Amino acid sequence: MITFENDYSCGAHPAVLQRLLETNLVPQPGYGEDAYSDSARRKIRAACGCSGAEVHFLSGGTQTNAIVLASILNAWEGVIAAQTGHIHVHEAGAPEALGVKVLALPEHQGKLDPEEVRALASALLKDENVEHMMYPGAVYISHPTEWGTLYTRAELTALSAVCREFGMRLYLDGARLAYGLMARDTDVDLPLIASVCDAFYIGGTKCGALCGEAVVFPHGAPAHFRNFIKKHGAMLAKGRLCGVQFDALFTDGLYGEIGRRGVETAEQLKTVLAKHGVPCYMDTPTNQQFAILENGQYNAIQEKVPVGFWSNPDPEHTIVRFATAWYTTDEYLEELDKILGR
Repeated sequence: MITFENDYSCGAHPAVLQRLLETNLVPQPGYGEDAYSDSARRKIRAACGCSGAEVHFLSGGTQTNAIVLASILNAWEGVIAAQTGHIHVHEAGAPEALGVKVLALPEHQGKLDPEEVRALASALLKDENVEHMMYPGAVYISHPTEWGTLYTRAELTALSAVCREFGMRLYLDGARLAYGLMARDTDVDLPLIASVCDAFYIGGTKCGALCGEAVVFPHGAPAHFRNFIKKHGAMLAKGRLCGVQFDALFTDGLYGEIGRRGVETAEQLKTVLAKHGVPCYMDTPTNQQFAILENGQYNAIQEKVPVGFWSNPDPEHTIVRFATAWYTTDEYLEELDKILGR
């Protein structure tokens, strides 16, 4: 069976599984205080060029977004996000369940415009009724975005400057960060992200791990952050599970290799789609590709290979997402070529 439905349909990268097997019977302390988690933290700090960063491992992306935002915001503050932002659309209101109001702005191919962020923050703070409203306390972005697009170095720097201007924190969701870092022609790397963000996370679940995300606070975490993780159910007693996996992901360039494979197969996927006259909704440089199908085509393809429903731009068409990953093989692409041909 082949699938392009998402980038977490399979388990873990073989190198990650091998490391889990090798360490399985070695007793270690719990709650992320094990030797493997310590090793992973050192490697992540080195990769980020940020020796003083705090690194914490959480169980999943939704928990990470909700908990980090709730921890860096005051009770009277909300977070600015794009209308298509993951926290606004696809997390079942998890941040808002922890008291984090999302202040949505228009998206531009999934991205926020720094000047629109400045205008919203300025308008809210000048509003005579601001005491009855949520103050802008943070800006949420994802890299890659929900549309698989990427911020540039200049855009991230501009967003960071706006946040500093209004005393807001900049938080980056890196669920698919491996595929963003390995995209062609990107000028964004981990040291840059660490230099402009107050908090970000390095995705594991969608980038070769069984589960888990690595949260990085370049300038230190909020007070009692571990207590906050525990209180909200995102701290694993067997914290080594995340530690071992991230230690493997950041050994011998594996994280980059995983991202590179996802990007390379996405480029091949675009060639297959073009061969059969299937248009893409937009040109994206990462592992998510969005195609426009006639509804009949969509139904026929779904019977043969799972793809992700995205939206209906009109009554006759469906936008679907094809997602590649580290496990996408040449055979996947060859079979898709045959299915589209039929």
